[in-house]
Amino acid sequence: MSDLSGKIALVTGSVQGIGLAIAKSFADAGASIALHGLADETQIAAAKSELEQTGAGEVRFFDADLRDVAAIDAMMDEIEAWGGADIVVNNAGIQKTASLADVEPALWDAILSVNLSAAFHVMRRAMPGMADKGFGRVINIASVHGLVASIDKAPYVSAKFGLVGLSKVAALEYANKGSKKSGGVTVNCICPGWTETVLIEPQVAARAELFGGDRDAGVADLLKEKQPSQRTSDPSEIGALALWLCSPIAHNVTGTSIPVDGGWTSQ
Repeated sequence: MSDLSGKIALVTGSVQGIGLAIAKSFADAGASIALHGLADETQIAAAKSELEQTGAGEVRFFDADLRDVAAIDAMMDEIEAWGGADIVVNNAGIQKTASLADVEPALWDAILSVNLSAAFHVMRRAMPGMADKGFGRVINIASVHGLVASIDKAPYVSAKFGLVGLSKVAALEYANKGSKKSGGVTVNCICPGWTETVLIEPQVAARAELFGGDRDAGVADLLKEKQPSQRTSDPSEIGALALWLCSPIAHNVTGTSIPVDGGWTSQ
């Protein structure tokens, strides 16, 4: 669908799950990957090897703590010296469920910092360079919870709604940069529903307890409640969509929030 040879793609939180799947889709198209995450040496080596074997032009690892603006700036300095990010995927995220009354200030601050503020700081550094090149893609991994709410997720929902709003502003500010020929600069959100990642495991485990520890029954119960298709998504499906958004043909697709949720947000 897209030849990303010569492009550099930063994917935050890409040592596993949706982030790694997206990085793999870009690597398969020939991009060089700025791999990012907080992980041990074994996990880093495995992800790096997987991307190299998939076809990445080059893979460099970054371990910036996304709660720390100075660390983000240092990472972006290194990426600019490398050639600058042509593609940014703000995927890194954290979640912990708690009622509004039980959310501690530290939890609120951590979730907003990683899930929203970090995306802003990466974008403010990366997007001027994209405008200069006439090509750039920002793909923010929001969530169905950037479009609708659920109980016990006040920080997460707030961050994801904010990410959708931030993306719309950036899309408008950069809409006329570049050209059809160069590919333009676009900003979009992908909003997954239930997707098979470690992020949902605490919720799956809690629901499975209602069925004597039966994980499949717990997943089915979660899906029945929210996702009409009653099918989870695989991270590779999100990767395929992200790759399409990087195609030149998608030059006029900007400011959108695309659900991959089996009909959840259509209800």
